Amino acid sequence: MSDRPKYKRVLLKLSGEALMGDKGFGIDPDVALVVADEVAEVHALGVELGVVIGGGNIFRGLRADALDMDRVTADHMGMLATVINSLALQDALEKRGLETRVMSAIEIRQVAEPLIRRRAIRHIEKGRLVIFAAGTGNPYFSTDTAAALRAMEIHAEILMKGTKVGGIYTADPETDPGAERIDRITYLKVLEQRLQVMDATAITTCMDNNLPILIFNLRKQGNMIKAVMGEPIGSTISA
Repeated sequence: MSDRPKYKRVLLKLSGEALMGDKGFGIDPDVALVVADEVAEVHALGVELGVVIGGGNIFRGLRADALDMDRVTADHMGMLATVINSLALQDALEKRGLETRVMSAIEIRQVAEPLIRRRAIRHIEKGRLVIFAAGTGNPYFSTDTAAALRAMEIHAEILMKGTKVGGIYTADPETDPGAERIDRITYLKVLEQRLQVMDATAITTCMDNNLPILIFNLRKQGNMIKAVMGEPIGSTISA
């Protein structure tokens, strides 16, 4: 195994729930610092990083039906939730000495830079970590799709999605002890089998642009380092 990272530039997708820890809602500052430690270790290896974080720990646009709320309004609320999470992660990362920028797809200049692709790439080239907030800036698109889009825009070599499970399984590992992990799978099989790892738009976007996806367990310490080193963890989706 090489002692050099396998990837030079990575887009890391974190769920909003990743910042929640064992709380039922919101942000656990201790968990944010643990995530920041992992990210800082990866950054110290010379890996260039962009991060997209969800907002499900605060508000999820898809809940609009249950709340009898207009879907577009709900999705905008979800986007603003990702801005809150991005600022929390920025604070945790800067406590670890990293230089960061939050860039928002919705203009909100008092708290984040507007998202300008060339500027984002310039920040990354200068060694800054860029957190992309507010999803795609459009309703009806998930933060998974935003992650796929941002990965393409910054020319990332891989999209890594950190979740609370260790990859893609034949069944729900939390309810079925016989569930087996699938180490490698094609984009088409994920779509055909309707595997709920990322939404179909995100998978299709990656497939059309031949961007590999790695699903790994973010809660297991050291996994992020293993992922960028190319060690066999989690599940890889590719052509």
